[in-house]
Amino acid sequence: MRIKTGIEGFDELIGKGMIQGRVYIISGSPGSGKTTFGVQFLATGALAGEAGAYVTLSESIGNIIEDMSQYNLSIEKYLKEKKLFFLDIGPIRDYGEYDELSAFIEPGIEQQEINSPENAPPSPYTVFKNVEMQVKQYDIKRLVIDSLSAIRFTSQHPALEERAVSKFIRNLKNLGCTTLLLSELLKPDAYTIDQFVSHGVIFLHNFMDKKGNMVRALQVIKMRGTRHDCQLHGIEFTDKGLKVLKQFNNKG
Repeated sequence: MRIKTGIEGFDELIGKGMIQGRVYIISGSPGSGKTTFGVQFLATGALAGEAGAYVTLSESIGNIIEDMSQYNLSIEKYLKEKKLFFLDIGPIRDYGEYDELSAFIEPGIEQQEINSPENAPPSPYTVFKNVEMQVKQYDIKRLVIDSLSAIRFTSQHPALEERAVSKFIRNLKNLGCTTLLLSELLKPDAYTIDQFVSHGVIFLHNFMDKKGNMVRALQVIKMRGTRHDCQLHGIEFTDKGLKVLKQFNNKG
């Protein structure tokens, strides 16, 4: 079954919609539109009666709602109707006692600040269990996790880290939601394990064209089980969110 993303011009690139119940990576540089893409996707589901959840691991919920309310997406309406939920499971934002004490530790002594409960990024297990509870409690059909980059997939051995990422995504697939995993696009030409194990990968780009103009663009890198347009398409921000334009032409 195909589901609409609500992003004008996008569904036509991927066979008229995403396949229900699958996991997709939305990867982009700062300011490329990842959050807008995710919230627009959830609002479209809410309009169709499907509950959606936005899980944030770094940015505050208040800031996201405030920023996304600039679009005509009826965010507050869906929040009141319990068709849209925001869950913050990132590190504690306020400074605590440890932060005050750490300022007096001598520079030569190894500081364990990142290992303190207040500052440690969430583990894949913690994120999944919180998400699983939300999905079951509110019958979530659409899920956005922001971002994969903020989860602590740490290991001394790269193979073990890759296994942890694969396990996390595999468990998300078992939830039955259509899931968007937002991530930072660090190297467009270097693919990561999450991109290999997900069902689809969409890149959001920011770059300068040959005329020196800043360009925002979208590219479908992978869409398993779907014929898709893999060319670069310009995007613009409208009062309804993102809009995908015609194929980008960088000549001249």
